Amino acid sequence: MANSADVLNHLLGHPPTSLHPIAYNYLVPNLKGLQKFLETADKMKSSAKESLRSQPAEDPKAPLTPPPSPKEQDEAEPAPITSTQDPNEMPSDKSGVNDPVKPNPSAATSSNQMEISLFTAATEAFSKANTNCSITESLARCKEIVALAKSRSVRVRGYVSVALGCPYEGPDVAPSKVAEITTSLLEMGVDEVSVADTTGMGTAPRTRDLLKALSANGIANQDLALHFHDTYGQALVNVVVGLEHGIRTFDSSVGGLGGCPYSKGATGNVATEDLVYCLHSLGATTGINVEKMAEIGDWISGKLGRPNDSRTGKAVLARLRG
Repeated sequence: MANSADVLNHLLGHPPTSLHPIAYNYLVPNLKGLQKFLETADKMKSSAKESLRSQPAEDPKAPLTPPPSPKEQDEAEPAPITSTQDPNEMPSDKSGVNDPVKPNPSAATSSNQMEISLFTAATEAFSKANTNCSITESLARCKEIVALAKSRSVRVRGYVSVALGCPYEGPDVAPSKVAEITTSLLEMGVDEVSVADTTGMGTAPRTRDLLKALSANGIANQDLALHFHDTYGQALVNVVVGLEHGIRTFDSSVGGLGGCPYSKGATGNVATEDLVYCLHSLGATTGINVEKMAEIGDWISGKLGRPNDSRTGKAVLARLRG
């Protein structure tokens, strides 16, 4: 299996074609990890510039390509959307949830984005196990990473692990502590914080209490994401609680891939197929085709030699295969 540097080199040198921008996120465990990331990215950018310089110059006598007509521009670039609706209201339609997404011709591969992620934890015991340092030391490391990333205009995503239950300290993690750590990350310049139920211990009442504590600390919904593992089958219940609170960003993994080596028994994130099906059932428009997503989940699970943990994915595939 390729290491992270090989994957980064490949994506920077041969970005996949996509009608929509793709964000690639790299976990950096420390400042050295970010420095290595930036070094690799700089090398690839230099190679790309050299390649452009070596290309033959355009013939000045060649006929010029006329600019698109105003009509063509109007067709290619949709008008900006304005609305007086509640910004927390979920978009919806009446036509079905798997309508194909209209291509966006103006979206180019060059708009793909590289971003980094960093982790801290809501309990001292988990912080020691996962990052080999205290929460205070972890935040100090994060501050160094964020400062360098911001100086290079790299987007940063922070994670607060075990926000709804710790394998070492139990399920009763103080919401005020999670809010305090989340505030620290945002104040140092992190663009978005994903509050993570790493163990899957979260319940609807405790998720609601946590979200209230985050709001009481002055944290805006648009600065947050929620990250639920489905160990106890509560992930989708907690997602709905988050939706009702106004959160609109949720982490998931195709086929329910994932887990946590420091939390015995923890399963992966809520399956993307299950999450999308749930959102569609509530009237949301995601732009995701569940059938295609189910096929991807089946494919990657087979490649990894592991069971497909998406109930929706398996049901959709059973129906498609008759």
